[in-house]
Amino acid sequence: MRKRVAVMDLGTNTFHLLIVEGLANDLKELRHDHVAVKLGEGGINKGLIQPAAFERGLNTMKSFQQYIEYYGVKEVKAIATSAMRSAANGKDFMDQVKAETGIQIETINGDSEASYIFYGVKASDILGDATSLILDIGGGSIEFIIANHTKIFWKQSFEIGAARLMDKFHQIDPIPVDCIKELHQYIDTILLDFYAAAQRFKIENLIGSSGAFETFAEIAERTKGNDFDLKKLKSYQFDSEDLISLTDSLIRSSHEQRLNNPCIIPVRIDMIVVASIVTRYLMQKLNINKICMSAYSLKEGVLAEMLG
Repeated sequence: MRKRVAVMDLGTNTFHLLIVEGLANDLKELRHDHVAVKLGEGGINKGLIQPAAFERGLNTMKSFQQYIEYYGVKEVKAIATSAMRSAANGKDFMDQVKAETGIQIETINGDSEASYIFYGVKASDILGDATSLILDIGGGSIEFIIANHTKIFWKQSFEIGAARLMDKFHQIDPIPVDCIKELHQYIDTILLDFYAAAQRFKIENLIGSSGAFETFAEIAERTKGNDFDLKKLKSYQFDSEDLISLTDSLIRSSHEQRLNNPCIIPVRIDMIVVASIVTRYLMQKLNINKICMSAYSLKEGVLAEMLG
């Protein structure tokens, strides 16, 4: 039986609404909204949702509820991740959303977040027999999942998302070389468990899950003069030299240059720098040259579960 469902992925930077109808293997997208709520702005490392961000989030949830009613959706799932689960007033936000919209937000831990991301990426048909590192660079956390198409070998979520790293290391623009070195050293101290897992399982390729990797893919294609429509893609294969060149260029760029780049959506204009640094560093550290992007992520993983 065909179902109509709505999934909300309420991230640190962006709130997504996806309304679909159909079966797990035959979906029709009715609506897909993403709103740059910037829930972590001004408070991500203080563990507090600031008043302006709180208001933006609440208004976005009210508009999402109107679409849910318009499409007559009965089955709704709203998932909140890093910023909301770590904010002292995260529960206040969820309570107010419930009171004003009827939407019950569910916070999930990093482990569940990584699982949903795996099932989302798996649905894009990008995973094969090879052992892959799935990397999801969010605003509040980064998920590391070592897997192939049949199973997860290892997964962990680290609270080192792009908004947190930007707040700590990217105060001057363009980002100084010293700050890049400090960022490398910082993530090395955090990622010890991941490095140990990477030695146990021979990682053959890296799959970037949506987010910054969508921007990398668009820049790569438009630089070659090609059209790029993310809606028509489930996945994208990078030329590793192109990716190194474009991440280099983003790391060296000024805020003004990024602002004037039509490939970079507003919410990523500054966070794309630390996302580029993390991606480049992991490619070098793990000696990985095969890189791709999955356009599917957490919300598609939640959908897969809802639609069986």
